[in-house]
Amino acid sequence: NVLAPFSRVKTVKMCLLHVKWKGKDLFDLVCRTVGLRETWFFGLRYTVKDTYAWLKQEKHVLDQEVPKDSPITFHFLAKFFPEKVEEELVQEITQHLFFLQVKKQILDEEIFCSPEASVLLASYAVQAKYGDYDPNFHKPGFLAQDELLPKRVLMQYQMTVDMWEEKITAWYAEHRGIARDEAEMEYLKIAQDLEMYGVSYFAITQNKRDTDLLLGVDAQGLHIYSPNSKLNPNKSFPWSGIRNISYSEKEFTIKPLDKKKDVFKFYSSQLRVNKLILQLCIGNHDLFMRRRKVDSIEVQQMKAQAKEEKARKKV
Repeated sequence: NVLAPFSRVKTVKMCLLHVKWKGKDLFDLVCRTVGLRETWFFGLRYTVKDTYAWLKQEKHVLDQEVPKDSPITFHFLAKFFPEKVEEELVQEITQHLFFLQVKKQILDEEIFCSPEASVLLASYAVQAKYGDYDPNFHKPGFLAQDELLPKRVLMQYQMTVDMWEEKITAWYAEHRGIARDEAEMEYLKIAQDLEMYGVSYFAITQNKRDTDLLLGVDAQGLHIYSPNSKLNPNKSFPWSGIRNISYSEKEFTIKPLDKKKDVFKFYSSQLRVNKLILQLCIGNHDLFMRRRKVDSIEVQQMKAQAKEEKARKKV
């Protein structure tokens, strides 16, 4: 099974896995199926014991820690996030996949979002789904079946469903003339400024006994948090300021570029988690460096094609 990030829609693609397939063979099949060319952001994620892992592209699928005793479910998800969505996401399908995944993370409260921002985001989601607001067609109650706000936000205020719909619709009416892809991009431009957007969190400790810190890995670098606060890091190591990251079994070492700054060491609970952290560090750092170079010919061609398609739509 391969589940897209929009699992709420229950979109499932079944395929028979060839015994000799490598991770790349399966990943390429999924990318071709959805028409995705900006493949470097995405991966196939699966659950292993009490954590998750990303399918390695260079290894045979069945040589990895995937469950062998039942159908394997992979989630096709963004593994890495752009620094600036409006500059980096070129294809409409790429934007759409990010929109669906981030919206799900906000609704599932994996990304904290204030009530005000939640309502504004919901209004763009409605514009993307229903097009321009028409009071003759979009009667009161038309959003009754849509999940648009995190439960925490709904429970925070003594407001009825109708009152929430009224607030969302007031913003929705302001978005007249915005096409679906534009509404989804506006959604992402707001979401990318949320503190938990694009961050992968891991429980860590500075000694071998207590899990007293959180490590965050994202497009900007590495961040250290208190265990009960995922919003504001106590310390950050931007990719541009890191000389080297290494690990030995369960011990990680971050060496800053500035030799006057202290080396930061931490421990994680499992070797599997360490490998995952290192994988995300390498991938995010590679993309960080790539962004600071001239676009490849492939990306330049994609951007030119996307520009032509948008121009055609407006005619």
